[in-house]
Amino acid sequence: MQTFEKNKQYIKFCLYGFLKNLRFYDAFLLLFFLDNGLNFSQIGVIYAAREITTNILEVPSGILADVYGRRRSLLLAFLVYIVAFLSFYFSADFMLSLVAMMLVGVGDAFRSGTHKGMIMDYLRLMGWETQKVNYYGHTRSWSQMGSAVSALFAGLMVFYYGNYRIIYLISITPYLLNFINVYTYPIQLDRPLKHKKKGRKSIKGVIKNLWLILRQRSVLRIVNSAALHSAYLKTVKDYIQPLIVSLTVMLPALSQLAEESRNGLVVGLIYFFIFLMTSWASRNAGRVHAKSLSNIQTRTLLLGFFAGIVSGVLFYMEFQFLSLLFFIAIYVVENLRKPILTGFLADSVPNEMLTSVISAQSSYQTLTTATLSVVLGVLADSFGVGLALVLVTGILVAFTLVLGNSGSATS
Repeated sequence: MQTFEKNKQYIKFCLYGFLKNLRFYDAFLLLFFLDNGLNFSQIGVIYAAREITTNILEVPSGILADVYGRRRSLLLAFLVYIVAFLSFYFSADFMLSLVAMMLVGVGDAFRSGTHKGMIMDYLRLMGWETQKVNYYGHTRSWSQMGSAVSALFAGLMVFYYGNYRIIYLISITPYLLNFINVYTYPIQLDRPLKHKKKGRKSIKGVIKNLWLILRQRSVLRIVNSAALHSAYLKTVKDYIQPLIVSLTVMLPALSQLAEESRNGLVVGLIYFFIFLMTSWASRNAGRVHAKSLSNIQTRTLLLGFFAGIVSGVLFYMEFQFLSLLFFIAIYVVENLRKPILTGFLADSVPNEMLTSVISAQSSYQTLTTATLSVVLGVLADSFGVGLALVLVTGILVAFTLVLGNSGSATS
């Protein structure tokens, strides 16, 4: 297998992912909302608001990044995230939490797809185009390593301070560092299209080309498969937090600790190990891709859904530890799929349109996540988290089978 050089820019790409995922609050977001007195339905609305905000801005932000520069798009995203973290720190009710989450949605819109586009362009410039899956898998593994460190450090902070709020202030520092990191990227990676000064004409041309690309059946299959599983994980991932909390009460050695300190320690440690596993999965995605498994898109999609159904059933039957193992499997499947399907997409569309296409994929993903978030929140209030997970996953399995999402992409 051809290798790539782990040069200075490779280190910057890995550093970007590592710092980006130092969102220390992520492992405690749902617990933070519950601690503020919100119910699952309100939390579902807040999550949906984030996704709707992202959905509205997703494609326009991708087009603007392709036309006017991807670095600028990322730098703007980091600034918006920092404002969101400050808003979370001061939030204490539904409305302020809603505003903070919508700001995260704005940041996500200007960030999603942009960095992937820069990586793919860099590989083209270096003549490493055959290394898309392997290279992106390696850089993404550092993102997951960042999540692991983030969860462990945040857990220790919650354990020490005894509250969730402080971790929002701590999250600002890595985003300031990443702002500096991205600012030092080579100017060539901005990838502005031709006739930059004629912005309106360029944007019109991008929109026309985007429509033509998305009408291609092979591209649609990749977009649908990638977006559906990512939306599923994004919808259900925070519901692992009550599951972990239910395990902490079974640990008598921690019974003397305050509730939030106990939760912080256990949640942080479990998320740390989860993200070590997802980092390994991303790093080895290239090896899985090299085996050229037929129908890998659909097989892994249904595998992730199967793990979700089993996890929900086990949670309902109060087999919390086994439920947790299958929940973790959803994370692992996603991080095997992500580099592979990103490579498929990069092989299927022109480099100069990649950010716009990924933004369109993210737009579909966020719309799906918004819908599922509300449904899952209402079902969780009505039937409990376990049955809600089973019902939502069952709907997605039925949708996948009816749609016949069976096309396989070539590597």
